[in-house]
Amino acid sequence: MGRFDQIRANIQRAYEAGRATVRAAKEEEERPYAEAEPPPADPPSPPPPVHFEELVPRPLKIVAAWSWRLIVVGIVLLYLLRLMGILKFVVVPLAIALLLAALLSPAVGRLRRLGVPRSLATAIVLIGGLAAVVGTITLVVNAFIDGLPELRENFLQGLKEIQNWLQTGPFHVTDLQLNRLLENAQNAVTENQDRLTDLGLTTASTAAEILSGTFLVLFALFFFLRDGRMIWRFSVNLLPGQAREPLDHAGLAAWRSLVSYVRATVLVAFIDAVGIGVALALLKVPLALPLAALVFLTAFIPIIGATLSGVVAVLVALVTNGLFTALVVLIAVIAVQQIEGHLLQPLIMGRAVAIHPLAVIVGIAGGLVLGGIIGALIAVPIIAVLNTGIRHLANHRPAVLQQAPPAVKPGD
Repeated sequence: MGRFDQIRANIQRAYEAGRATVRAAKEEEERPYAEAEPPPADPPSPPPPVHFEELVPRPLKIVAAWSWRLIVVGIVLLYLLRLMGILKFVVVPLAIALLLAALLSPAVGRLRRLGVPRSLATAIVLIGGLAAVVGTITLVVNAFIDGLPELRENFLQGLKEIQNWLQTGPFHVTDLQLNRLLENAQNAVTENQDRLTDLGLTTASTAAEILSGTFLVLFALFFFLRDGRMIWRFSVNLLPGQAREPLDHAGLAAWRSLVSYVRATVLVAFIDAVGIGVALALLKVPLALPLAALVFLTAFIPIIGATLSGVVAVLVALVTNGLFTALVVLIAVIAVQQIEGHLLQPLIMGRAVAIHPLAVIVGIAGGLVLGGIIGALIAVPIIAVLNTGIRHLANHRPAVLQQAPPAVKPGD
């Protein structure tokens, strides 16, 4: 490159440097005005998407959440009741054995504390209970057989008095009308002979079922008395770990409630039977002892049982001893029921289990519809157990939640 080219390159560089200096000075002068101008606005953001759940009111969400959960629980209970209906010849004996175990378990506990081996203590209590039941049934049956001739004579005499009253009373029924009534009754028996035969076969099959159920009750009762605690622990261990302790405590509380309920029911039934039996004996009503035993057995069905047995006692007194004696028996039955409802139930049963009378009536009605007499018998114990167990679970709090939170120091 020649000298002339070098001079031209130097002039070109000097020119470009001068232009850069002038451009920088000009930008420096225009910068305050550029900073004062507002920045360009961002484009508007799209609106957030609308969820349909946000349009549903909160009360409706709560009602819907409760509704589907209740539907699920109802379906489970429905199928559980159906399963129990299918297995009623197993469920009912086990329920009766559980009630008897609640009655006899304190006696087994006393023998165990005296040093008697577990199996021997259970056998002693079970044999003693069977002996007491068999002896009572034998006594009642013998008394019924002994009083049956007198009852038959009094019954025929009562029918004659009723017939005379129908003829001479305000109805003025003639002999022809009475004969027609008797003929209609005989024709009804003849026409329904097949049904009566079927009823007899049904009764025979029912007796076989009762016999097999009795053996199952005795078998289950023995193991409930001997290994009840072990069976319960095994059942609890099948649950998740966090649920074992609260359910174990709730189950023990429910069992204590069942024991108290059964013992209180036996005491109340015994007092009712003694009261009505003494009244029948003083009035010389036939079959006073069997009627007292009937009062004792039906008293295990609260409210309804005492009423039914009282009606039977009044009818027997009416047929055998006349209207005046029946009125006196009715007064005695009402007096015993009032003493039971206002004195015995609050003092004895109220301490055992606190159940509202409405819950008792509804439970008995539901048990009667679902399971007949057995359902009415076990309805109130089930309510008592569930009441105690659910209350215990509701009041249960984990140990972590029961501990007080640590105090926060300043500066932490």
